Amino acid sequence: MNETSAGRSGFPPAYLDRVGSSFTDFLAATAPDLLPGRRPVPQLPVGDIAPHGTTIVSVTYEGGVLMGGDRRATMGNLISSRDIEKVYPADAWSVIGIAGAAGIAIEMVRLYQVELEHYEKIEGLTLSLDGKANRLAQMIRGNLGAALQGLAVVPLFAGYDLDAAPDTSPGRIFSYDVTGGNYEERGYTAVGSGSLFARNSLKKTWRPGLAEDAATRSLVESLYDAADDDSATGGPDPVRRLYPIVYRVDAEGAVRLPDDEVAAVAAGIIDERSAADGQG
Repeated sequence: MNETSAGRSGFPPAYLDRVGSSFTDFLAATAPDLLPGRRPVPQLPVGDIAPHGTTIVSVTYEGGVLMGGDRRATMGNLISSRDIEKVYPADAWSVIGIAGAAGIAIEMVRLYQVELEHYEKIEGLTLSLDGKANRLAQMIRGNLGAALQGLAVVPLFAGYDLDAAPDTSPGRIFSYDVTGGNYEERGYTAVGSGSLFARNSLKKTWRPGLAEDAATRSLVESLYDAADDDSATGGPDPVRRLYPIVYRVDAEGAVRLPDDEVAAVAAGIIDERSAADGQG
């Protein structure tokens, strides 16, 4: 395709010559300034003045995988938002949770959603779960410069493996570091400021082969325990009707659990804790 014919079609040559399936690569060629990692890097650390998302938790269960996150974002020692959403569907079979610099993280999630949709439209098939995890690692690696100035993005990725071998769990979880390192987790994991407390909670309540209801309770309880010890993690807020965002990914795809369902689980945990305190 030459420039003359491209001009007749009304599109620049890059829009017609590119045959790759990566939208991020296409954007790097046509409008690199729109990529989060290609923007000017601050010369001084700015992490304390940018809103940060905190705790994200993911657990596997007998039919798939769950991911949930609290609703609080912090800016230094201040609460910048009480109702931020940190867990999003990446595509029909996977979800992504964000911890770190909230603005860059949300922008990265939107770009990642387009990346997966673009691949599916160009190739005519869905990228494998391992392929999705690797694509996300490349995007995180592109943000390394900003991460070194306090604007790190450390997501959590999970999905239902359509190619899982028989007698193996189809739910899989992947964690990352700021350099784009990609690590598959077994059973459960957490990221963010309250992750230490969430993992300690999951260590006691999670076990292989949990039913969905039990796994949901284990996840919500881990976020409750994280909020109990980490000031940057927000606990259930019945007054404002703010509860963790929880997604389920199984053979039917990625679905957000209704707020009323999550609220009922949180209320049960609160009632049990209150009763235990009363007996003491």
